[in-house]
Amino acid sequence: MDVGFIGLGLMGRAMARNLAKAGHKVRGWNRSRVENLEGVEILATPAEAFHTHAVFTMLSDDAAVREVVLNGGLLEHARSGLVHVVCSTISVACAERLTAAHEAAGVAYVAAPVFGRPDAAEAAKLNVLVAGQAAAIEKVKPLLEVIGQRIWPMGEEPKFANAAKIGGNMMLGMAVGAMAEAAALAKVNGVDRTAFFELMLGTLFAGAPVYGIYAPKILSGDFEPGFKLRLALKDIGLAIAAAHDRSHHLKLLRAIKAEMEAALEAGLGEKDMSAVAAWVCRLTEGSGAAAD
Repeated sequence: MDVGFIGLGLMGRAMARNLAKAGHKVRGWNRSRVENLEGVEILATPAEAFHTHAVFTMLSDDAAVREVVLNGGLLEHARSGLVHVVCSTISVACAERLTAAHEAAGVAYVAAPVFGRPDAAEAAKLNVLVAGQAAAIEKVKPLLEVIGQRIWPMGEEPKFANAAKIGGNMMLGMAVGAMAEAAALAKVNGVDRTAFFELMLGTLFAGAPVYGIYAPKILSGDFEPGFKLRLALKDIGLAIAAAHDRSHHLKLLRAIKAEMEAALEAGLGEKDMSAVAAWVCRLTEGSGAAAD
């Protein structure tokens, strides 16, 4: 299949490469310069990516999607019969706007946000949440099966997949925040943090992938980004917005948001989201400065 791919960051480039390895003709575009991406023809404009059978977008946020897709007028000049697969984590409101814009332009739209870090994308082990019209999903299903280990149907309205992804990232933020504070609690009381996390992973949270991934990062202080803290904070904001006038009930989420904002202000925004632990653990250092 002739496939376009817009957004060749850590996640997008891995997904695009896997599509190429599976034998699809992949043509990609990125907002910043990309060179020599194996198996992927780099395009001069994003409009060219919409002259394919299916085009994926893996852009960072609502603003990027609006700028590239909507403000760029890509839908109005898309190839007839094209299916647009949006893998970005975007707000429910943005998903609703995209749905209306695609309907007006006569372009099929499938929401397909993913769960998984860049290493999962490289290994084609993403979990793909899918929502949209059945015929459009069926057309791109062979492509989704290439990039992921499982497809999770969420319904016919694209926004359902986005709401589910936001809810999942909300839970992820809470889990990492809990680990960060528990690590600080263990340290301030003289408990060996490695022993503490081994206890947790062997008892209450045995078999929980989130804890298995992020506990070692917190212990080692290796905050090389997989899921950047600034993007995690963005998704926390999306969750609060998705709750509409009931957002005042999300007290735990607002507390996590405050800690992430403090970590961002301390210069940790480009680090992995687990770097919030470095900020929280300042409590054990007896100062207001973030830990190194």
